[in-house]
Amino acid sequence: MTITYTPRGTCSRKMKIELDGDVVRSLKVEGGCSGNLQGISKLVTGMKVQDVIDRLSGIRCGFKSTSCPDQLARALKEAQEKKNEKLTR
Repeated sequence: MTITYTPRGTCSRKMKIELDGDVVRSLKVEGGCSGNLQGISKLVTGMKVQDVIDRLSGIRCGFKSTSCPDQLARALKEAQEKKNEKLTR
């Protein structure tokens, strides 16, 4: 499954996340701090979705109330919630 997410409150403009079940297979981010986001992409590849959410939720960027890592966690959390809704229907 591929998720396209528009981050809010960050410099990045779009996140494209490829999932294989509950594992992140790839992450591509448009905009934002290129080096940092490339590093985050490499680090989360192969990780379980819940582990990414647990590690990245709540990270702030300077004075902002969120960050690109936090927005990634929010995107994954939304995807999990939608998946769970479909399963309970």
